[in-house]
Parts: sequence; C-alpha cells; structure tokens
Amino acid sequence: MVDVIIDCCAGLDVHQGTIVAGVLGGKSNRGTRSRPGKTIRTFGTTREKLQSLVAWLKAEGVTHACMEASGVYWMPVFATLEASEAVAPIVVNASHIKNVPGRKTDVKDAEWLAHLVRLGLVRNSFVPDRPFRELRELTRYRRSLVETQASERQRLIKLLEGAGIKLAGVLSDVFGVSGRAIVRALIAGTHTPQQMAALARGTARKKYAALVKALDVRLEGHQRLMLECQLQRVENAEADIAALDVEIDRRLDPYAEYMAALLRMPGIDRVVATAVIAEIGIDVSMFPTAAHLAAWAGVCPGNHQSAGKSKPTKARKGNRHLKTALCNAAISASKKTGSYYKAKYHKLKARRGGP
Repeated sequence: MVDVIIDCCAGLDVHQGTIVAGVLGGKSNRGTRSRPGKTIRTFGTTREKLQSLVAWLKAEGVTHACMEASGVYWMPVFATLEASEAVAPIVVNASHIKNVPGRKTDVKDAEWLAHLVRLGLVRNSFVPDRPFRELRELTRYRRSLVETQASERQRLIKLLEGAGIKLAGVLSDVFGVSGRAIVRALIAGTHTPQQMAALARGTARKKYAALVKALDVRLEGHQRLMLECQLQRVENAEADIAALDVEIDRRLDPYAEYMAALLRMPGIDRVVATAVIAEIGIDVSMFPTAAHLAAWAGVCPGNHQSAGKSKPTKARKGNRHLKTALCNAAISASKKTGSYYKAKYHKLKARRGGP
C-alpha cells in the first residue's frame, strides 16, 4: 500500500474557459484515510471565478493543488494560487502523468491529478519566481520579434531578386545606411539608376558602377507597394526591439553581478546571458546537480538502455529558449582562439566528425 503524503489536495483540469476542480479529503466530504471523499466543482477562468476557486479550496482545507502545464491556460491559475499563499500550486508535465487508457473525462482527469498528488507521485515542474517570469515574457517576445524581422528582411531581398535587382550581390548589407537609402529610392520610383547609385555612402561609393548595373531595372507599382510594406515592418520591428531592450536592461539592474559573471565566460554575450537569467533565474536549488539542469534544458544526450546495452536516442525536448541560447554560446566559444572550448570541439570533431 502506498503511503499518503498529503491528506487534503486538489487536482485542476484547466481549459480555456473552464476549470474542473477535484478535491480529495476536503472538509465537506472527508471520508477515510484509505478512501478519501471526493468533491467536484467547475469554475470559470475570469479573475472573479479564479478568486472563487481559491476561496473554495481554502474552505475545503486544501494545501496543494496540481495542474498540467497545458499551453498558457495554467498561468493565471498558478499566479492566483501563488498570490493566495494558502494553497501551494503544483505544475506538472502532462506526459509524466498519463492515466491508464480507457474512459477520459475532465472529472476523471481532475481526480487522477489529485490522487497522484495525495500519494506524492508527481514531480513539480520548475517555475521561476514572478520577476523572472515577467523577464522571461519580455525576452521571449524579443526573440519572436527578431525572428519576424529576419523573415521580413529575407522577403524583401527575395522581392528584389525576383524583380531582377541584384542589390544583395553588390552591397554586403542591404539594410545598412546605403542599402536603405537605395531601397527608399526604389520605393519612390522617381530616381534613375545613376541617382540611386549616388546615394551610396562610405566604402559603398567605390561600387558605383556595379550599383548602376544592379539597379537598372524598373519596379512595377505592386512591387513598390510590397517593398514599402516590408521595409516598414523591418523598421517597426527594430523600434520595438529597441524599446524591449530598454525595459529588459532596467529589469536586469538588480542582477548586474550575475550578468557580469556570465559575460566573463567564452561565447556568452549579453543576449545569451539575459536569456539564461530569464529562463532559470538566479536560484538553481531546484536542480540537485548541474546534470539535472542540463537535462532540463535539453542539452545532454538521451539515455536509452535495454538488456545491458545502450542504444542511440535523441536528447529530450527541454527548454527550447534556453537550449537555443546555450547552443549559440557553444558555437561562439568553439571559435574563440585559445579557449578550452575550441580545443574540446576540435578534439571531438577529430573523433566523431563534424562541420
């Protein structure tokens, strides 16, 4: 018989508009220790309904409430429970708590979660403190904007290439000072190739003849409209990224010591250091060892052993935001002259092969 760890607990099956809450061993239906009473109620997901949920859980004497990390729906529920300071929220990986096959309903899901919590059979997922969750939202949105900006730049260059304008083959950076001036002239549609080539600045002036040849193509009206939209989206994204950087830097001020320590490591720049702090915070006591943290991030090899033999398997999915940042840092560190990481990379490359 499995020992009971938590006498009164709840399972929450969270959806977009409803939350099915199942309580085991509540005050209104205590039952026995071996067969606790079950109480089921359904709540909405608005702020008022979440407050009602917390009040009901308190009245039932619930000390722990468990929910799956499904999409973003669990976040306001977690925040409300966390703010109450009376009911400890537990977020678990849905793939770790699958029920036995058979009938599946919201009520049964809530009961199953409560049952696992009561017996201490769930592993709490890592959720950083509120300041780091807010910083995480900012850094993740910044990454989305950077990716959007990169995609829009590629579309702009693709449009120019499709129109026969080989600007990318002449200028090393189409979005530099010279490139943007020429793109704006293309959008206006009133300049000759010679006039547009004369807009080049700095070393790009030496490419005047090549620019004239590359720009000797007439854009159609719809192409100029698309070009204008794409350039505007690129510049809007740049302005939004700059605004986010200001807010992110402000929130990082209390952690200047940790930022400085990270920036001393080979391969880590400010973007990577910010992502590391935002994703794991400054207290890593949740992870027993560095190996546990690496596994959570998804940067350690998978482990699949059967009949005494290790079989090849892929690494776990992990935290993709942290994993991307660490992989970028590793690539940069492997190129740093005189660093241990460069020597380690070439040692592994000689043994296993690589680019």
